Amino acid sequence: MAPGLRRSLPLLLPLLLLCPAARLATPAAQGCPGRQQLLAAVRQMQQLLKGQETRFAEGLRLMKNRLSTLHAALAKAAPEPTPVSCPAPQAPAGGRMFGTKYLVEHEVHFACEPGFELQGSSTRICQADGSWSGEEPRCTELSVCSSSPCQNGGTCVEGPGQHRCLCPPPWSGAACQHRTQTDVDECELYQAEGAPRLCAHACVNLPGSYRCACPSGYSLLGDGKSCEDIDECALSRDNCTRGTTCINTGGGFQCVSPECPQPGGNITYVKTSPFQCERNPCPMDSRSCHQAPKTISFHYLPLPSNLLTPTPLFRMATAAAPGRPGPDSLRFGIVGGNNRGHFVMQRSDRQTGELILVQSLKGPQTIQVDVDMSEYLDRTFQAKHLSKITLFVSAYEF
Repeated sequence: MAPGLRRSLPLLLPLLLLCPAARLATPAAQGCPGRQQLLAAVRQMQQLLKGQETRFAEGLRLMKNRLSTLHAALAKAAPEPTPVSCPAPQAPAGGRMFGTKYLVEHEVHFACEPGFELQGSSTRICQADGSWSGEEPRCTELSVCSSSPCQNGGTCVEGPGQHRCLCPPPWSGAACQHRTQTDVDECELYQAEGAPRLCAHACVNLPGSYRCACPSGYSLLGDGKSCEDIDECALSRDNCTRGTTCINTGGGFQCVSPECPQPGGNITYVKTSPFQCERNPCPMDSRSCHQAPKTISFHYLPLPSNLLTPTPLFRMATAAAPGRPGPDSLRFGIVGGNNRGHFVMQRSDRQTGELILVQSLKGPQTIQVDVDMSEYLDRTFQAKHLSKITLFVSAYEF
């Protein structure tokens, strides 16, 4: 308020209260100022109020101009850059592709169907310039004759889905490996590559016949040629000590005793079963504790050598507690291990993710792979669950 207005109001207001309009026309002897004095005071207040109104309008106009200038500057600003992505790759003919995200640093994986061989890159990464790393993959059909399956001068002829050998005399047989004689060594005749396999593992020649044998830890099946793994754990043939658990593997067994992670900061775990650990309650203000896995489970899988791919190995799924809403979104990923290039993790349905073997593993070897599942509700992180998977790959393909 202007100084003049502040000085006039204390003088004028009492006059208006003590001297009603009906008495302003009477002589000043009644204690009220004269009519001319009141008119002069009213005019002075009107002028002061008009000046205040003008300055207020000018302030509003200046503020509107500044807001318009700021709006125009923001509208002309360059839009935020969109994330760089790579063009959607295609699965090669005779093969499959794994991976659905094509942003920078995301991976896609490729594998061929049985009877085809992968040429090019089995894994490609989206690079910062919007291109895929490596070479475009393709699946080429395997040629049986390229392995020279025919012996003793035989000629290999390929047909639809099969081949045959044209044998010169006196040779015969599927691989031209048989010469007519009194006692034939069947094991020698059928051990050549491309010939029918008499035995799944080893062939022992007998006078006028043969028999099949299996490696240690396997038994011969009723067909006389196939081998079956002996479950030492189920038959109590193991030597696992107390506190460990027997896990059957191809041709043998392993004694395991998984342990919970050591305490770190305010993150601690308790073992709730032989193969699961659960995180103790977190302090309310500890973000690192809430981000740590709520559960850690241990899994052990025996696999034969050179297993055909792609094949699912392990599944993770969520389950809501009674009376509580379950997550509306899940995220799966491979977070550790010593052979990640052979696996991909992908969603199989809304509540389930699968670990898939995309490149064959040759045994014997032991491989560790860690996968996790994060739960979200209304786009807010709820909990994480970690599964530590150990694969025991045997030396044999059975």
